[in-house]
Amino acid sequence: MTFTFQSNHDHNHCINSALETAESLCVSEGQRFTKIRRLVLEMIWQSHRPLGAYELLPAIKEAGFNSAPPTVYRALEFLQELGLVHRISSLNAFIGCPHPGHQCSSCFLICDQCQLVVELESPKLANTIEGITADMGFQVEREHLEIVGKCPNCASAASAKECDE
Repeated sequence: MTFTFQSNHDHNHCINSALETAESLCVSEGQRFTKIRRLVLEMIWQSHRPLGAYELLPAIKEAGFNSAPPTVYRALEFLQELGLVHRISSLNAFIGCPHPGHQCSSCFLICDQCQLVVELESPKLANTIEGITADMGFQVEREHLEIVGKCPNCASAASAKECDE
């Protein structure tokens, strides 16, 4: 797996895919995919950078919805329960889940410079965590691991800057 993000990336594809998946998940779960839930999910997928609830408020207000924080938090909670978004605890922000409906460990690589977040899927890491916790007799209910550093683009830029100095 590589930690890449192309500047010419088509976010519309990500948005459309996330919305289609959300609609079908809501139908299969007997849930309503309301306009506010749709808007929040669409805004979350506009980039691969996490957004906080308060960052969503202006666009929600502009779209004519109640822009009170509880409205946004309810929509985010719903999307999180269906596995459509993840909460990045250290940033108090949310990011779209590329594999909703699949049980996955929550492990994220977070660039502290550009704020790019990539969900790490590593069966090897999941197996290691499972083995260590089982050896300790610990029963895992959920996992959430956040690894902060520099993405390759920011690390390269920092190295280039250091070389120029």
